[in-house]
Formats: sequence, structure tokens, C-alpha cells
Amino acid sequence: MTEFYKWKKILITWSTWFKWSWLAFWLNNLWANVIWYSLEPNTKPSLFSILKLENKINQIYWDINNLKEFNWVVKKYNPEIIFHLAAQPIVRESYKDPIYTFQTNAIWTANIMECIRLNECIKWAVIITTDKVYDNKEWIHPYRENDRLWWFDPYSSSKAMAEIVVDSYKKSFLDKLWKRICTVRAWNVVWWWDWSTDRLVPDIVKTIMKDEKLTLRNPNATRPWQYVLEALYWYLIMWEKIFENEKYCTSYNFWPELSDTMKVEDLVKISIEILWKWKYDIDESLNNWMHEAWLLLLDNTKAKIMLNWKPKYKIKETLTRTLNWYKTYYNNWDIEKLSLEEINNFNN
Repeated sequence: MTEFYKWKKILITWSTWFKWSWLAFWLNNLWANVIWYSLEPNTKPSLFSILKLENKINQIYWDINNLKEFNWVVKKYNPEIIFHLAAQPIVRESYKDPIYTFQTNAIWTANIMECIRLNECIKWAVIITTDKVYDNKEWIHPYRENDRLWWFDPYSSSKAMAEIVVDSYKKSFLDKLWKRICTVRAWNVVWWWDWSTDRLVPDIVKTIMKDEKLTLRNPNATRPWQYVLEALYWYLIMWEKIFENEKYCTSYNFWPELSDTMKVEDLVKISIEILWKWKYDIDESLNNWMHEAWLLLLDNTKAKIMLNWKPKYKIKETLTRTLNWYKTYYNNWDIEKLSLEEINNFNN
């Protein structure tokens, strides 16, 4: 992987969020020429700032919905690869502002595909959607990539639309232009320095530091929990694969083992064991105004067979490493050095 990314021009949409900051930092250390297009960091503190990414990559602070500005960036930097991550990613927010959610997740994906079609420099793209694109009947069997796409809430429907847009562009235009595109249906990841709203692990850390009580709105919801570098590593492998052969240009579930799914309340209890005792309560009335699935399982067999996917860390180790690493911030450790060590350790 080290030599593969050296000097390649890679445009990432929305790299200031914690997961994408990890990706930009990783690519920078692989000697890639990273261009990112995003709004300014959305949290304080932010991993983007701590890793000093503003001094390491080409940054453009613009609204992701401005197609004219985005085309200007593409023509200026001539990226070979686009990694499209930009989204409105929160289900609860999609109920509060559905128009912005549809515009950002569905229409902007169409804009990205149009930009890929019209700009000869872009040869490859990886589009990240979500596990929630499936017609989820909350069955106990996991969904495969060829199962029906469907939707309920504005977030899920906007992402299902994005998948349809990508497939339409591939079949109508991009296959004929020898451009290689794939989509990845991934779950939210767990790792330190995530300060986003409406995310369980950051909420656990925030309530501990403020000596407050955590309130669970959906304690029996079964969710998977995935180490952040696990997902990013396979995103990078995905790029290499679509370079090798067009047969890899399809959709994949990047999903942890089914044994690493557990109820929200069980994860909170494990967190209490790892850190220290604190209290939580349950108020399911907070969920009454919106639909939220209780169970969603995805099948990762296709990724295992075609990409040799093999998750490295189990949930207990992932959670232990995550919560312990949050402590480093409050102990004034060298976060940049530790982050690079963590990437190198994962690669070995």
C-alpha cells in the first residue's frame, strides 16, 4: 500500500469530520497529494486541528452543494481519484431538515457523478453510502448487496437515492468512458476523537467529563461497532482493487462480524467496566417522534471473498482501545505521534 498512493492526487469530500480526518492523515503519511473539499471542522475540539492537517494537505473551505465551486477545484487540481464522503449523516437531523438532507446526500451525489463524467482527469471513485439503504424488515438474517434498496426516514431514503444515482451514471455513461466506480455501504465507526452529536461513544465520554447522567433513548437497539481504521484500511484496499480490475467496481457491505453486534445498553455497561462507574438512565419517549430501526444486519461475505476482508479487532478490544485513548487528550499526550503509531501498528 505504501508505494501505491505515493504522489497520487486524491480529492476527498468532507474530510474535516473525525473519520475523514483519519483518512486524510493516513494518506498524507503515504505521500499522497490530498485535496479536500469541505465545510470547516464542525466540532471543538477537532481531530482535524489537532493533527495539523491544514498544514499537510490542500484545503478548500466551501459548501459541498456548490457545484460551480467544486468544478473549479477539480479543474485547478486535476485529481485522479475522488473519495466521496460528504453527507448529512445523522438520522435525527434528517427529520429536522429533510430538504438539506436530500440535497446533500442525493442531489450532491448526482453532482459528483456529473463532475466525474465531464472531467477526464478523474478515473476512479469510491462512493460511501450507508448500511441503512436496505429495505429493513428487522429480520434476523443479514442483508446482501443484491437485496432490495428501500427507505423510511429522510436520511435512509436520501442514501438509497444516492446508490441509484451512482448505478444509473455507471450504466449510462461511466462504463463507456472506462471510469471505475464502486460504492461502500458502511456502518458508523468507533474510535477516539469523535465529538459528533447523537453518537453513543462520544456521548458516553462527554457525560463522564461533565459528571452528568447519560440518557439512552433506544437501549435495546442492536447495533454493530467497528474500529475506524478497520473501515479506512479497506477503503484504501478498495482503491487498489478497482485500479487492478473493473470486476471490483460494484457495491460492498463493509460490516463487522455478526458476533460484534450488541444492544446499546450492553455497550454502555461494558464502557462502565472499562472506565469507571457512572450512571445512565433510559427515556424511550425521546424516540417517539421518529422511526428508528431496532435491528439491522448486513452480510460481509462478498467483501471477504472478493477483497479478502477480515476484521482485525473484536468489539471488546475496539471499545477498550477507544475509551482508553480518549484519556490521552486529557493527559496532554502528543496526539499526532500517537495517531501515526496507531496507524503503523494496525498495518503490521
